[in-house]
Amino acid sequence: MADHGYESGRLDLPFVGISTFGKRVYQPDWDKLEADVAVIGAPFDAGTQWRSGARFGPRAVREASTLFSFGHAGAYDHEDEATYLPGSVRIVDMGDADIVHTDTMKSHANIETAVRTALKAGAMPVVIGGDHSVNIPCINAFDDQGDIHILQIDAHLDFVDERHGVRFGHGNPMRRAAEKPYVSGLTQVGIRNVSSTAKEGYEAAREMGSDILSVRQMRNLGPEVTAARIPEGAKVYITIDIDGFCPSIAAGTGTPSHGGFLYYEVLELLQQVAGRNEIVGIDLVEVAPDYDPSGGTQILAAQVLLNLLGFIFHNRGFR
Repeated sequence: MADHGYESGRLDLPFVGISTFGKRVYQPDWDKLEADVAVIGAPFDAGTQWRSGARFGPRAVREASTLFSFGHAGAYDHEDEATYLPGSVRIVDMGDADIVHTDTMKSHANIETAVRTALKAGAMPVVIGGDHSVNIPCINAFDDQGDIHILQIDAHLDFVDERHGVRFGHGNPMRRAAEKPYVSGLTQVGIRNVSSTAKEGYEAAREMGSDILSVRQMRNLGPEVTAARIPEGAKVYITIDIDGFCPSIAAGTGTPSHGGFLYYEVLELLQQVAGRNEIVGIDLVEVAPDYDPSGGTQILAAQVLLNLLGFIFHNRGFR
């Protein structure tokens, strides 16, 4: 008991107190941000083409993350024989970017400002959406960070250039990313079934440097071989659409697509990537909690984020 820190401080059970991410410190004054990880809510879902509700994702994922806040000295994994996220990893919750209803560009600009603030403070941004369009301002904020490679876990390619004048919706983010000179390539994993992107979008994606794998293709390759397809030495930004998972375990999303990943398939891929490459930013999007009364979708989202952060900082020597 003593080694885990229960003998000092408040017990702070998950259902007690304010629901910051992982019950970590909330810093509303961004000029005073001192952190290794800066969590940012992006509760914007005006980019959706069907079922809205992802604007409530950041709040739901934060609340779900309190389930994993037991103790004060990290989480021990007996399979890996490792303690992840010890107290020396400074995770700070910045709160939410200011969203202006019906105004995509202003809302995106405010999300970009939040991500830039985190990067300027030397913190790795972890953005919780919101629909997948929030990835666009996230990637915009990396324009002075050197080259990055994007790993996308998703049911949909999100590579639409323009549809009826819309260029910044949740079907566009990977196209907008691929246009950036500092995005060296994309690895798009989990893409399946009827997609929001037409055939020409797939052709354009491959021409612009995308490596596209379906769920079944990744299963055949395995997580280690899949991770090795990402260039060695590349700095990686990870974007996770919750619909990359099978709706049997992640029903709370606007565009569910059957045949998706199960938990350990994604976890093992992320662990491999975190061990091979430097991770510079993360977003997790499209959690729409009202479609999953069990709360399982947001618990999955929180667990994936916390495990991924554990892998990243374990590889950076935080043990």
